[in-house]
Amino acid sequence: MTSLRQRKGSRGKEASPAAEVQSQQSNCCTHHHAGKILQGNWSWGAIIWTSIGWSVSVGLGLLCSIYVATLHENDLWFSNIKEVEREISFRTECGLYYSYYKQMLQAPSIQEGLSVLIHDNLTESKRTINLLQRMNIYQEVFLSILYRLLPLQAYLEPVYFYIYTVFSLQAVYVIALYLTAWLLSGSWLAGTLTGVWYILNRVDTTRVEFTISLRENWSLPFFALQVTAITCYLRPQLSALQQKVMVWLMYVTTFCFCLTWQFNQFILLVQALIIYTLDCVDLLTTTQATTLYLVQVSSLLSVWLLQFCNSMILGSLVLSFNVAALFIRHCQSALKTGGLLVRLVKVLLHSVLVLLLTFIINYLTKRALQLRSDEHIFKFIKSKFALGPTRDFDASLYLCEEAFGLLPLDTLERLAGTLLLYPYIPTVLLLSGMLAVAVLQNLRPKGGLAEEKRGAAEGRVEAFRPDVAYNLLHTVLYGLLAFSTMRMKYIWTGHMCAVAAYGVCGTELWTLLLKALRCNTKVLLRVVRCAVPVLMIGWLHYKFWPKLMEELSELREFYDPDTVELMTWISTKTPKQAVFAGSMQLLAGIKLCTGRVLTNHPHYEDKDLRERTRQVYQVYARRSPEEVYDILRAVGADYVVLENSICYERRHRRGCRLRDLLDLANGHIMDGPGENDPDLVPSAHPRFCEAIKTDAAPYTTLFTRTFQNKTFYVYRLKKKRKKSANTSSEPGVKQ
Repeated sequence: MTSLRQRKGSRGKEASPAAEVQSQQSNCCTHHHAGKILQGNWSWGAIIWTSIGWSVSVGLGLLCSIYVATLHENDLWFSNIKEVEREISFRTECGLYYSYYKQMLQAPSIQEGLSVLIHDNLTESKRTINLLQRMNIYQEVFLSILYRLLPLQAYLEPVYFYIYTVFSLQAVYVIALYLTAWLLSGSWLAGTLTGVWYILNRVDTTRVEFTISLRENWSLPFFALQVTAITCYLRPQLSALQQKVMVWLMYVTTFCFCLTWQFNQFILLVQALIIYTLDCVDLLTTTQATTLYLVQVSSLLSVWLLQFCNSMILGSLVLSFNVAALFIRHCQSALKTGGLLVRLVKVLLHSVLVLLLTFIINYLTKRALQLRSDEHIFKFIKSKFALGPTRDFDASLYLCEEAFGLLPLDTLERLAGTLLLYPYIPTVLLLSGMLAVAVLQNLRPKGGLAEEKRGAAEGRVEAFRPDVAYNLLHTVLYGLLAFSTMRMKYIWTGHMCAVAAYGVCGTELWTLLLKALRCNTKVLLRVVRCAVPVLMIGWLHYKFWPKLMEELSELREFYDPDTVELMTWISTKTPKQAVFAGSMQLLAGIKLCTGRVLTNHPHYEDKDLRERTRQVYQVYARRSPEEVYDILRAVGADYVVLENSICYERRHRRGCRLRDLLDLANGHIMDGPGENDPDLVPSAHPRFCEAIKTDAAPYTTLFTRTFQNKTFYVYRLKKKRKKSANTSSEPGVKQ
């Protein structure tokens, strides 16, 4: 197993009333100069102050990028280990994705490299697949082409060009969050606090330093940029040109987000629900809502074209929802008329029609395209919320992983330790209350002109800012998603930093507090909004700077001799066209390190591949040697790699070990003490991965051990003969 050890010897709209009230509170300390520049005020003070804000954002972004790059180097001693060790450090599916970058660089030309990817027969044995259609690997293709064209070969190794690009995207991520907080609060101090919080909460905001190639590390920076563009688009007083620029920026960032992550449709579905909600309660204009819907649709269709008409995109729920929302919205022109009760009934009916049409469109699309690529995700959701059977193998693989469980409570403890949680909770609660009141005001019948003017003069909450409303619902819904599935916390926690910083540097929270203390003056409000974030940043620096320096001084090195030995043996002792079967995670590494053909791999978004994986995993179930042999031969395997860490697994509890999942799927009683369902029966055969090591005749007839060490056993499949006496075995088993 891979491990780390200490190194030897070392360590265009009308301004809303709320916007008018807030503009009266602008001052030098709160840094509204960026907004003035958007409105065409190019005074020297505005330019200098905005330039300082931009400089701080770039500085924080670079600091974060250097920080995670240093941690990666210190954890693995990446610059000093062998190439095979570097490649093994790309864990699980990360190794699979990186292998295509390596493959493109090794191709004689860019055209030949692309042709091999489009007609790939190495990733899945006995099949030819279009990798650009099946997987989201355009980023690897783009980087490989860029590396070929730029004069970098003499100065930078390909692997460093790759990982430095990913680490640089972290800088983009921080800058995007910084700008979102700045736009919401009008103060770049909020952006500074956001960047500081993102870095200090690294454990909960990113895992890029040890999962470099993971698709989310490519896509989330673009998603954060898209949220920034939406926030800017929903601001008042944008010119027509600025609105067009924002729309194009939203399209480009959404397109990049969708192109780099296969789960984009589920993230965009939540965002589409936010847009729908804001539209129903009059917080977005018809033009704004339609534009945001069309940005999603056009981005998804652009990716669909680039991915050779990937049917999974056409069958996505978000595309069906957007079409349904646009169609029903067009048909129900009188949705926003009537009294409060009538409006509520109309919204309810409208929502029912949209959801009904969404499921009809989605069902018909999937039936027409015979699409079953994403059904494992819906099985997982059903099983997670006890809406379906729990013995399904694919759903259980997800349910038994900690990353797909509920958010641990110690996450909140860590977030509170950096002071992030304390302003975040009251900010969300306060804004939610204000939003609820604003929604009720919007749904009531509108009064005459005199009432509207009187309400504007009083600064009533009915003019709730749409950019604030979007970000509020964004953090609430993605927060719920994070609590339900821990892996999704990385979408929430980064934006959480921006919302908390807005609470500290915005006016809403402090105005309420100062009014309660009966000392709500403009001067005091300005002082508080400047002093509190500065004091918080100073305290965070005092408390966490020594810890960061200590963390950066800890020096470890990559240490996985068993896997290195296995990869070296495969590279030197097996034919180049040999087909290997085994666990998805290990085979991704074999593909990267040796270039051998695989039977299965970790990119799970294909029904036939999922079924093939379940069949290959029968090597860890209670099956006869003849059954296992026939299964492996059917998928074209020449060698099978067995891992002790799976065969004798102890990491998961009983019922969640891989061998238990296989036993349940096969209807067999599980190993060890504990209860079993009454319909389960004992198997007539021993566990294959254990029994084959006994070298009993039924196993040696069909399999020859060719390699073994403390972690791995490799067996070659023999050719079946009617008489298996005098079968020759491979010389010299590696001990």
